[in-house]
Amino acid sequence: MNTILPNLKIQVNEKIYVKDPETSPLGKKIVEQSILLIDEIGFDNFNFKKLGEKIGSNESSIYRYFENKHKLLVYLSSWYWSWMEYKLIFATTNITDPKKKLIKAITIVTEKVVDDTNTAYVNEAILNKIIIAEFTKTLHTKEVDQENKEGFFLIYKRVINRVVSIVREVNPEYPFAKSLVSSIVEGSLHQNFLTEHLKTITDCNESVSTTQFYLNLTENILR
Repeated sequence: MNTILPNLKIQVNEKIYVKDPETSPLGKKIVEQSILLIDEIGFDNFNFKKLGEKIGSNESSIYRYFENKHKLLVYLSSWYWSWMEYKLIFATTNITDPKKKLIKAITIVTEKVVDDTNTAYVNEAILNKIIIAEFTKTLHTKEVDQENKEGFFLIYKRVINRVVSIVREVNPEYPFAKSLVSSIVEGSLHQNFLTEHLKTITDCNESVSTTQFYLNLTENILR
């Protein structure tokens, strides 16, 4: 799917940033180039000094938008899950059959991501690679409970709960819908990581996609 909604405006919790990067060319450039740089060198090696050099701006200018690199990563992940939510809504709204709707939803959250040309300054295909490699770093911190209270992960949880509601349409008696869907969403990131880096401990490969695995798993669990 190349387009989702015209004039798409991604919503991110304003507590995550100091200044909304979507409000200025520099802010958009920070987002665009941070995605490319994190993909190139990894989040552990990434810092604002290197990003400043890449965009030809002072390091201090980046701090006007983000307090630290953790908040920037949380912003990127929130942006990604907000975009994913738009995809889910757009793809499932007119499907009335719950089973077909669930197949579409699982496909959306597990399939290989392609760039959406509606968002010129964000390459979603590269951002997906960052989410696969780095997303757990937004959650596995000492501050996770406080950040959760402040709504940092609200969009991520909303994506999961949208799929949970579809699972309950398919099988209202299934008692573990939340655990199933959160396992599918985060597990698909892990399976994609294994497919890329640790091929001998996954059955997913060039012939068998992560999506196929989770569709098969869901069908057998909910039958």
